[in-house]
Amino acid sequence: MSLERCRPDDVGALTHFLGGVDLTLSGLDAAGVRLWVERDPAGAVVGSTGYELSGDGRHALIRSVAVIPEGRSRGRGTGLARFALARAAEEGASRAWLFSRRSGPFWQSVGFHPADRDDLAAVLADTHQVRLFRSTGQLEREMAWSRPLALGEFDGTSQNGAGSSSGGEGSSGRNRTAGAYGSGSSA
Repeated sequence: MSLERCRPDDVGALTHFLGGVDLTLSGLDAAGVRLWVERDPAGAVVGSTGYELSGDGRHALIRSVAVIPEGRSRGRGTGLARFALARAAEEGASRAWLFSRRSGPFWQSVGFHPADRDDLAAVLADTHQVRLFRSTGQLEREMAWSRPLALGEFDGTSQNGAGSSSGGEGSSGRNRTAGAYGSGSSA
């Protein structure tokens, strides 16, 4: 898998891709959001991953982790998740968080445990996604997950694409067959 940093001109294609897998669409171009995309040979987005850091840089909100249906069951989601976790740790985050209502087994497989939603909202209050979920009332419907991060924990993850994957952020997990594993809905 080869990932590229999401550029401003990629946001439209990424929005379309994430809409198809029922992940949060809002804030993809927000200044604090870090996103990467994987493309097929024709240039279409076939995978994505990313995160937002808290104001103090100690916490990362994982988001937009997803793969196309035909890319599932090959470890690509795990690789995408590990890529975001590794980058967040490199930036100094010591804890990762996410929202996911129905993809708990996937997130548990990469070390996440159920967490207190209010704790997530407190430490990541300044992130776009938490502000959005608070303002829309969606926060009360979400389930939080968390795990510690350690620098170097993901050293087996390649710098160019983080190995392989199959899941991610952003959604309520309603569309698991599409390879979306994460945080929020198409808000």
